[in-house]
Amino acid sequence: MQKDPPLNVLGKTLQPCSTDPVTGFFRDGHCNTCDADSGSHTVCAVMTAEFLAYSKYVGNDLSTPQPDFNFPGLKPGDSWCLCAARFLQAHDEGCAPKVNLHATHIRATDIVPMRILQEHAAD
Repeated sequence: MQKDPPLNVLGKTLQPCSTDPVTGFFRDGHCNTCDADSGSHTVCAVMTAEFLAYSKYVGNDLSTPQPDFNFPGLKPGDSWCLCAARFLQAHDEGCAPKVNLHATHIRATDIVPMRILQEHAAD
């Protein structure tokens, strides 16, 4: 039996978020998730300088390269699968990045209301 493809928040097949750098809980370029993904890395966000500074300030430095983990560091314009709760926190603080709705997993709406995702839509 074939498994149905994962869906995005628009109810369509989940599109890739980024393969350069490679993102996702499974490092497959998609914002796929599973029960082991306690952070729900489901929001495909387009990085901004403001968000990267905010993320570093709250303890998750996404901009500094970490070669030991094959992580190049993110820069403005890069796409990355963010934890849904971190995205919502950034929204509440007024510095949420743009969101690629086509590459944002439907399970993001378990944490982030759809209207907030739409408010930050990049497309």
